Amino acid sequence: MRLEKIQAFLKEKGYTYSYAEENGCADINFMRKEFKMHIWEYPPEEPGAQSNVRWVERMEDYDGEDYEDRILAVMREWE
Repeated sequence: MRLEKIQAFLKEKGYTYSYAEENGCADINFMRKEFKMHIWEYPPEEPGAQSNVRWVERMEDYDGEDYEDRILAVMREWE
């Protein structure tokens, strides 16, 4: 299981989401205010992910080892 902190946040806030994992990369999809949100991990040898949690209409790269924490920080700003 990957992106465990993000999954815990989504569960805590009552979001329904789908989770898939392939070749060590997680993929999370969920709806927020009628918008499709995505988080896609890069391969393990390239730590990072791509997501539209900050801007619905645009994907943003989160490179480096702390990518999950950085995505989660954006999600926490929703409150």
